[in-house]
Amino acid sequence: MTDLDHHTVNHSVSEYVNDMAHTNGIESFWSMLKRGYQGIFHKISPKHLDRYVSEFAGRHNARLRDTIDIMVSIVARMVGKRVKYHELVA
Repeated sequence: MTDLDHHTVNHSVSEYVNDMAHTNGIESFWSMLKRGYQGIFHKISPKHLDRYVSEFAGRHNARLRDTIDIMVSIVARMVGKRVKYHELVA
């Protein structure tokens, strides 16, 4: 695990921003995940929840990049990786 700075906000005293600490990023992420659930997937299996969250974390982290850069990066990471159907449902 890496060492990351951890900042907090105190909602109980109506604090929603404390310097660079705020909840906007996580709210944006959950909003995108919920839209994916309602619009694309319709049912997310608890067994594969980590895969869905990873998918949307990648989308969220790449949201400010150019589309071509995103596609090149995705294809580069696919090389040599394969998930067979029987492994996926096992």
